[in-house]
Amino acid sequence: MPDTSTLTGRPPSASHLTLSQIMDQHHTNLMGTVHGGRILNLIDSVAGVVAARHSDGPAVTAAIDETAFLRAVRVGDVVHVDARITWAGRSSMEVAVKVSADRWDRAVPPVDVATAHLVMVAVDDHGYPRAVPPLRPETDGDRRRYREAHIRREHRLALRRALLDGGDEA
Repeated sequence: MPDTSTLTGRPPSASHLTLSQIMDQHHTNLMGTVHGGRILNLIDSVAGVVAARHSDGPAVTAAIDETAFLRAVRVGDVVHVDARITWAGRSSMEVAVKVSADRWDRAVPPVDVATAHLVMVAVDDHGYPRAVPPLRPETDGDRRRYREAHIRREHRLALRRALLDGGDEA
């Protein structure tokens, strides 16, 4: 894998993306609200584009964590999926995603409906990890999100070690 120290750092704003989509009856679950899986699909898709923009090529989802569904989304709502890079390592990146919705039947500010953090890994043409540019936080918010992402990364790695050390006790 190439040395990441030779890559130029990029700010989160260089890959930030918001996608908006109107939800229709084809997106609903048995409760008549938008299926959580549809929201997860949007989250994963937008995070993938943001990671690809930051890394200049394809990236795959390694983990989705810290996902919270806060409010139901309804048919007719306009969903906004906002994603940004919060941390970058050698080949992996954390993408924070916030989902909000404009209620179609009320003139009220958008409501937050979901949040998630995803770990994306940049891959080459053979599916192997490849180097990504470092993240260069610019604002106080960028720096705060970077610190928080580092804490989540340490937590994920500690959890992974604990699970792997658990042996075959299943």
